[in-house]
Amino acid sequence: ALQVGEFAQGLSNTKSKPNVLILDHLNINHESGRHDLLKSFYFDLLRFAIDPRKTENIRNGKKTIWANIGPQQFHLPEGSPSAQAFNGQVTLAYPSVKSIQDRYENTNVKDILKETQFSMTAYHPGNSAKTELHLTDPWGTKFRVVEDLGGHHVDLRGSQPGEESEGFSITDITVHVPRGSNFAGIERFYEMIIGTPSAIICNEVSCVISVGPTQTLSFREQPTVGGDLDEVYSPHDNTIDGDEGTINFGPHISMYVAEFPSTYRRAEAIGVTYVNHRFKRRAYTLDEAIDQCMFRIIDIIDPENPEEGAILKLEHEIRSVVKKDGSKYKSCPFNRIPPCCLGSP
Repeated sequence: ALQVGEFAQGLSNTKSKPNVLILDHLNINHESGRHDLLKSFYFDLLRFAIDPRKTENIRNGKKTIWANIGPQQFHLPEGSPSAQAFNGQVTLAYPSVKSIQDRYENTNVKDILKETQFSMTAYHPGNSAKTELHLTDPWGTKFRVVEDLGGHHVDLRGSQPGEESEGFSITDITVHVPRGSNFAGIERFYEMIIGTPSAIICNEVSCVISVGPTQTLSFREQPTVGGDLDEVYSPHDNTIDGDEGTINFGPHISMYVAEFPSTYRRAEAIGVTYVNHRFKRRAYTLDEAIDQCMFRIIDIIDPENPEEGAILKLEHEIRSVVKKDGSKYKSCPFNRIPPCCLGSP
């Protein structure tokens, strides 16, 4: 097994200063030619804000849409032509769920979405007075909307461009993994390579990682839906060999880190840096990653048992808050550069 010292450069500070600052977006494909369903679900019902950088695409009714919620986003490119259902669940925080319920009953959202996989159910956890909504988007991705009456999940560090969204933020992305997965290895990967604090929860069936002041990235065993579990598990990658290299059409998550170069070095040391030829921005080296303000990984590997290979594949876009000249990267949602990033990369 690799020794921690072989790739722990820059990791010491992450114990007191977590390296992941924010999980900023989830990228999932929508069905080509169905902007009407996207707009009805994300904008008319959930009142995400339209990102002005993609206004032309909305006007033309094709290509990628960005849907903003607080400082986070959903990147929604067209499938070829099929859409994706993310195998897990996304939790969103709202000041109230009643407004969502009212819009569903009093607008044409119900009619537009009725021939899709859309569903919405009100749920009272633990028989409490609190109401949360469990939704399925038009193509099968699961959402959980929780009420945050005190604004605990309002992130004052920044926001995405354009109008304000009704919702506060993405609070959790839960990733389903196969039965019997190495959850302790997942925890070690994020703690030792990505630089997160020790897992909030880690046991034989789940692992919950802190990826921001009020955000988590959770890994849980695939729920059974009758029959054998392995028959219902859907992988998170969809890779093919292209002319220039590997292309992954699967979903990906994106996060900003404080210590960008050292995070790259640790990922490179265990061989998990990855170039997705689906995208024009590609980083084969640390210098190129610094120039691009990002690099990618796809394999989640146990640093103590790398010879066992990937526990699962889930593409991550690891971003830098600052550019090579020390100025803020244009897509970073923060209003200002956090002190932990000054002087980096």
